[in-house]
Amino acid sequence: MTRKLSEFRRILIGTHPKFIEASQLVEQIAEHLRERNLEVVAGMLNDLDVDEQDLFIALGGDGTMLRAGHMCAPSGTPILGINLGKFGFLTEIGHDEWQDALGRLARGEFWLEDRMTLKIAQWRDEQQIGQWMALNDAVISRGRFARPIRLEVYVDERLLSTYVADGIITSTPTGSTAYAMAAGGPILLPELRNILLVPLAPHLSIEQSIVLAEGSHISVLAHTEHEAVLSIDGQFPIELQESDRIEIRAGEHTVRFVRFEDPGYFYRNLTPHMSCNPSIEKKQ
Repeated sequence: MTRKLSEFRRILIGTHPKFIEASQLVEQIAEHLRERNLEVVAGMLNDLDVDEQDLFIALGGDGTMLRAGHMCAPSGTPILGINLGKFGFLTEIGHDEWQDALGRLARGEFWLEDRMTLKIAQWRDEQQIGQWMALNDAVISRGRFARPIRLEVYVDERLLSTYVADGIITSTPTGSTAYAMAAGGPILLPELRNILLVPLAPHLSIEQSIVLAEGSHISVLAHTEHEAVLSIDGQFPIELQESDRIEIRAGEHTVRFVRFEDPGYFYRNLTPHMSCNPSIEKKQ
């Protein structure tokens, strides 16, 4: 990578509102960059206007990185993640490593990792009523009731299966280490460009996950007598009505992460998480 920090003339620094205690660290990083004569705008993610920036520095956990990905994908702005959370699958460096990281940026010692996205649309009575982008996944599920729903799943206009299940996950390779992995799906390398289908507790239906090509077009018809919902990247669920159709395909945007380690970092970072779940706090 030949680009250097000095070429990132306008830099945004953002953190999730739940990391209010990180404000001091944000100011330290901002001041460090301003001393290099760079234009810096810092604040909470929801307060930042992403437009013509050259680099986005996100402080937080994987949820913060997902939010930053949604903000930066349309412009293709690279994202450097500083981990303040527990997992850190998407973040690149620890909270005490930022000075070294910025030094490496200044020397051009980094590369950009491209992650695919999904484009999701909700149709009702042949009218599109919603459209979203996902970096991790889109999940169609049963909602509050402990009863399965019926999902007709089509791939490239051909019926794949009718699932009677708690739901189905459509995931990017990035999302393969999130809900999809917890549901028994395979782990995909992040640089792959595939779409993963993972059924949730299917009853007398196909149980195996399916890896589809990037160009696949998925259509899901939701049938239920109680409730069905759609959730994009784990956000607030969207209620579905009987026979709503959800269309999923590869998105036109790409999320770009700044990386310092060699591409084999993915397995090195994954292995420790497989043996010890950091979400479970140990009681003294």
